[in-house]
Amino acid sequence: MKGTPTVVNDVMTRRVVALRSGAAFKDIVRTMQEWRVSALPVLDDGGRVVGIVSEADLLPKEEYSEADVDRYGQEGRKADAVTAGELMTAPAVAVTADATLARAARVMARRRVKRLPVVGADGTLQGIVSRSDLLKVFLRDDPDIAEDVRCEVAERLFGAHAEAIRIEVRDGVVTLTGRVHETALIPLAARLARAVAGVVDVHCALSGPPRHPDLDPDLPDPQRWAPA
Repeated sequence: MKGTPTVVNDVMTRRVVALRSGAAFKDIVRTMQEWRVSALPVLDDGGRVVGIVSEADLLPKEEYSEADVDRYGQEGRKADAVTAGELMTAPAVAVTADATLARAARVMARRRVKRLPVVGADGTLQGIVSRSDLLKVFLRDDPDIAEDVRCEVAERLFGAHAEAIRIEVRDGVVTLTGRVHETALIPLAARLARAVAGVVDVHCALSGPPRHPDLDPDLPDPQRWAPA
């Protein structure tokens, strides 16, 4: 995949079907079926996202359809609802296009949703980002990941000494080997490498400079650092 996806704007879907608050129940179901989606954003007259209608919002219509079932609470009210404005969950949980992929993933996990509307500063709909969109970052080629690790981690932390670091990437797993002078930076190098877009895991086998017995006979040979 070209480029380095780091924010929602890089992976979001820009062609999005949406509803007006007056959309009828059957039209909502029909639209979900036609577009093969399980949730739809609801917009006001200004194109701002005011809520989300999902399959879960529609199911109470079936669940409470039996005449002998008492309807109560939010589910009961949704069973009687007939428009998107009455059915939707509001306010909508959304993100902006400049939100990081990590932030979007955290919002999805915490709010237990599968997709998020992407809105501008004025709340207007710009796109939608789904779980599958966030996973696109792991389709990056290994050479691209290796280049980013070298530029963003090795050269950033170790400068001219970065050439001594060997970086191998296979199926998104990064392996760092070699000796560095600043051993205190080795744990940070592993953490930064793990944060590079598309990295699945990091194996850090960096070590400090070799011991010189004639100059520091009382010092042990530096140990390789490995994460706990």
